[in-house]
Amino acid sequence: MALQADPLILTIGELTRYIKARIDTDSNLQGCYIKGELSNFTRHSSGHLYFTLKDDTSRIKAVMFKGAARLLPFLPKDGMKVIARGSVSIFERDGSYQFYADEMQPDGLGSLHLAYEQLKQRLEAEGLFSLVRKRPLPKFPAAIGVITSPTGAAVRDIITTIRRRFPISSVLLYPVLVQGTGAAPSITRAIEEMNRLQEVQVLIVGRGGGSLEELWAFNEETVARAIYASGIPVISAVGHETDFTIADFVADVRAATPTAAAELAVPFLTDLQRGLEASTERLINRAQTMLGQHRKDLDKLGDSRGLTHPHLIVDRRRELIDHHARHLELSLTRQASGAKARVQEWILRLQAQLPTGRVRSLRERLEYLQMRATTASTNRYTLQQSRLDQLILGLNAYNPLGAMRRGYSLVYEANQGGKKANQVRAPRLVRKIQDVNLGDVVSVRLQNGWLECQVWGIKEEKLDGERNAGESDAPRNGIVPSA
Repeated sequence: MALQADPLILTIGELTRYIKARIDTDSNLQGCYIKGELSNFTRHSSGHLYFTLKDDTSRIKAVMFKGAARLLPFLPKDGMKVIARGSVSIFERDGSYQFYADEMQPDGLGSLHLAYEQLKQRLEAEGLFSLVRKRPLPKFPAAIGVITSPTGAAVRDIITTIRRRFPISSVLLYPVLVQGTGAAPSITRAIEEMNRLQEVQVLIVGRGGGSLEELWAFNEETVARAIYASGIPVISAVGHETDFTIADFVADVRAATPTAAAELAVPFLTDLQRGLEASTERLINRAQTMLGQHRKDLDKLGDSRGLTHPHLIVDRRRELIDHHARHLELSLTRQASGAKARVQEWILRLQAQLPTGRVRSLRERLEYLQMRATTASTNRYTLQQSRLDQLILGLNAYNPLGAMRRGYSLVYEANQGGKKANQVRAPRLVRKIQDVNLGDVVSVRLQNGWLECQVWGIKEEKLDGERNAGESDAPRNGIVPSA
């Protein structure tokens, strides 16, 4: 047989992953229950459990991981029959399918227990067992509804207990089937009818003890949802103390027995009467004690000076009034004085800020500054005048005219003195005979004028210390100037 064109060729890993994906998405294989016998049980050092589940025809490898294994309520052993809850998947390395267990319990309770556990988990997940929604029971119900079999021991125990504990309360019985095929619908209708009538304040739903099969009506989902939807608080009273049903978890209060349910539903009238009598006695004693104390207080007031001499109280009050009046007057006077002082202070501060006051203050400051400026200017002028006089005296000491007054004269080069000379350049003094020649015209400055002279002769003299030995004072060129 020839192969088709372009066939789909998968690797072993791809095929295994494909099968695993199909199994993992199958809801029937997720969260399912299986039962079988344990074999090849091994507890690994990691805490994981590895075992095989088998029956007469087949077997499957299984594993329970450490987290779930810690919660097991029993010790698994080879040969033990169990019911396990978990999922089926593929172990890719070996390409084999195996069971991954999340929960496990011994298989001794049969399919009813399995159905019970499944329903319990589902309703709990929906919130039907939540403690938040559970309601308190009324303290003094006028009527109690009882939903149970009219012929069983439970109804007699409930009615007897209610009449013994709280005879003023009435009991309304709604007879129902408590076991068998029609029990669950019968109980459901009774709860719904009691809620429709609204004639009772609390409901007792239950029956006496029995096997799991006999109590199964109270594990039905319809009964659980009817109790959850009830507007009247429900007490569940099913079986004995060790029996637990789905109804117990949904009800507002769970009673261990029907008798206990009746005790929870109503108070004990005798206890109430005793409590009332004790409260009455305490109230009377308290009233008598208070009355005696008030009588003592009244006698004390009758003997007090206030009642025997009322004018003393009036006089004391008058003294207090006078004292407070004087204190008030003194306080007002001090406040007025303080206020007046503050007003004066503000007036002064306001006046200081007025323009006229500031102008006067500025004018006074200006006059003061002018006086200081005048004084400083006068002192500075006097100081400068004194310094000027000293400078003039110093200049006069070096002024050649002063020497002229004592008979001396100054000789300038030709055409350097007088007005004409001043127009050309500053006159230059003749200091040595080398500065002139014979026949030069020189200007001589005297105390009261100028002389224009011509040099007719030159006679050179040595200063002290400059004359050489053998030198004479002979005139240059043999010419001696005339006197």
